[in-house]
Amino acid sequence: MEIVRCGRCQRKLAEAQYLRLEIKCPRCGTMNILRAERPTPERPGASNVESNYDQDQKRQDAP
Repeated sequence: MEIVRCGRCQRKLAEAQYLRLEIKCPRCGTMNILRAERPTPERPGASNVESNYDQDQKRQDAP
């Protein structure tokens, strides 16, 4: 989790994981708008069983 602080007075506002966050500082009233620098990477896709089978067959057929 990331600590979120006010951009003006540096008061700690939250500890969060976020893609986009809008939070108003109760101390100075500044509206803080934050977004993730990099989106969370997608999980790799499942392997294609047929493709793996074809590759194994080619290896066995090779001299």
